[in-house]
Amino acid sequence: MNKKSSVLLHICCGICSIGSIQNLQEEGFDVYGFYFNPNIYPKEEYLKRLEVLKKLKSIFKINLIEQGYNYEEWKNFCTSSVDYEKEYEGGKRCMLCYGFRLKKTYFKMQELNLSFFTTTLTISPYKDSKKIFEIGKKIGGERFLDIDFKKRNGFKKSVDISKKYNFYRQNYCGCEFSMIRK
Repeated sequence: MNKKSSVLLHICCGICSIGSIQNLQEEGFDVYGFYFNPNIYPKEEYLKRLEVLKKLKSIFKINLIEQGYNYEEWKNFCTSSVDYEKEYEGGKRCMLCYGFRLKKTYFKMQELNLSFFTTTLTISPYKDSKKIFEIGKKIGGERFLDIDFKKRNGFKKSVDISKKYNFYRQNYCGCEFSMIRK
C-alpha cells in the first residue's frame, strides 16, 4: 500500500477514533476524520461525542469533516419499511445503519478525491467486524479498508487515552433503540 495514501475514516465517536487514528497514522496514511452519525440520539449525545472528537483533532493533527445532524433522515431510512425498532443491537437495523453511514462516507471520499475509506466501528468489542467488512466492500470494493481496529489493543488504547484526558465516554452505541435496551 502506498504510504502516502489518504483515508477517510468514518468516526462513530471521539473515543473510538483514538486507536483507529493511531493505527492508520502508524501505517503512513494521511487521515481525514468524517463524523457522520445521524443515528445518535438525543442531539445532546451527538454534541458530547463531537466535542471529544474536536479535542482529539488537535492532539492527532487530523482533518475533520462534520456532516451535520439529521436524525429524522436516519430514523426514516432505518425504520420505514420494516419495524426494526424492536431488534437488539447487532441485528438487521444495525446492518442498515452501518450501510447508511458507510455509503455516505464512500461518497464523501470520492468528493474529496481521497484514496480509501474505513470506519472506527470495528474497534468496538460489541460490533461484528466481519459484517462491517462485507458492507464496506459491497459499497466501495477495494477502496474500503477492512481493518479490525480491535486488534493491536486498539480498544484498550482508546479507553486508556480517554481516561488520561478525562474524556466523556458513552455507555450505549448511540441510537435511540440501543439506549432503550441498554
